[in-house]
Amino acid sequence: MNDIPHIGNSVPAAALEVDIQEELNRLEDMVLSSMRIPLTGRTLIDEDKLLEQLDFIRLSLPAVFQEAIIILAQKNEILLEAEEYGQQVVDVAQTKRAQILAESDILRQAQREADQLRRQVEQDCETMMQDTLAEIDRQRRTCQQELEEMRQTAISQAEEIEDGADKYADNVLANIEQDIQEMLKIITNGRKQLHSGGVSNSGNHSPQHLPHNSKKR
Repeated sequence: MNDIPHIGNSVPAAALEVDIQEELNRLEDMVLSSMRIPLTGRTLIDEDKLLEQLDFIRLSLPAVFQEAIIILAQKNEILLEAEEYGQQVVDVAQTKRAQILAESDILRQAQREADQLRRQVEQDCETMMQDTLAEIDRQRRTCQQELEEMRQTAISQAEEIEDGADKYADNVLANIEQDIQEMLKIITNGRKQLHSGGVSNSGNHSPQHLPHNSKKR
C-alpha cells in the first residue's frame, strides 16, 4: 500500500492535483488488505490510518470542487468561444454565399448582356448582308439596264449609219445612172448622125469629120 501524505490543518499545494478516484481506491485497498475476523465477516482496520485517509479525502474535496468549477467555467468559456467562432463561421459563410450569389448574378447578367450583344451583332450582320445583297442586285439590274440601253443605242446608231450608207450609195448609183443615161443619149445621137451623114454623102468619097457633141459633166 502506498504511503498516505501528511495531512495538516490546511490543504497542501499538491492537493489541487489530487485524484479523488485514486484516493478512494487507496481507501478501498486499505479495507480489503486489513485482517479479517474468521466466521464473523468483520475486518480489523487501523483506525488512525482510516481516519487519516478520510481526512485527506475530505480536505481534498473542496480543491477538487474548485478545480471542477474552474473546468466548468473554462468549459462554458470554451463553449461560448466555440459558439462565437461558429457564429463567425456562419457569418463568413453567409457573407461568402451572398458574395458568390452576387458574383453569380453579375455573371448571369454579363452572360445575358453577352447573349443580347451577340444576337444584336448577328441581326446587324444579317441586315447588312441583306442590304449588301439588295444593293448588289440593284447595281446588277442598273448595269443590265445601262448595257441594254447602250446596246439599243449602238443598234440604232448602226441602223442610222447603215441607212445613211444605203442612201449615200443610192445617190451615188443614181448619179452614175444619170451619167450613163446621158452618155447613152450622146452615143445614140452620134450614131444617128453617123447614119444620116452616110446616106446623104454616099456619092462623096472624101470623109467628113463629125462634130463632137459629147458633154462633160
